[in-house]
Amino acid sequence: MDSVAGPQRRHVGLNLSDHPQEVRDVESDVFGFWVFFMSAAVLFALLFAVYGTMPAATVGAPGPLQMFKIGAAFIETLLLLTSSFPFGLASIALKRDVRAARLVLWLVVTPALGIAFLAMEGQDFATMAADHGAHDRSRFLSAFFVLVGMHGLHVTIDAIWTIVMLVQLSIFGRDRSVKLNLIRLSLFWHFLDIVWIAIFSVVYLQGLIQ
Repeated sequence: MDSVAGPQRRHVGLNLSDHPQEVRDVESDVFGFWVFFMSAAVLFALLFAVYGTMPAATVGAPGPLQMFKIGAAFIETLLLLTSSFPFGLASIALKRDVRAARLVLWLVVTPALGIAFLAMEGQDFATMAADHGAHDRSRFLSAFFVLVGMHGLHVTIDAIWTIVMLVQLSIFGRDRSVKLNLIRLSLFWHFLDIVWIAIFSVVYLQGLIQ
């Protein structure tokens, strides 16, 4: 029991050091990012609330059943959810201090899947606009493009952030600051997965029955 509770206990996430205060330091440094999450969650909750009042506000413009391509949305879902798997492998590689090449590989695969998701989403937007479903045709379409587009903007930021982390890894190695930033990035990435599951369920699946 003493060995478990003693200074050799290591943080269950990414180990920042062998210092006995390590757990407290991680929680303190990541707390501010949880506050950011709460603000982002409130933002998306408001956008979902607005969208929820708009599916019938088409004013003669195409509605969900005419506009949404559930097959493409399902593929986008697979791409985004799959991107969390290599990020998880990157976290394991960072924790176990394996070869840097393996860590870099997973951090390259993660944004690549995110960019593929964004490319498909952009193609969907272009197809909708070409089929007379641009954002300015109705309040429903405006609410749709703001909600889904805001999520896409966050995914874009996440992909850019991952690339920045690759640069930091090449310059600073796996030091404490880099590990902390990877913890924050992983939380952000998984948060966007959860938001997309909500979008797929509330927007696309419900759109099939309206």
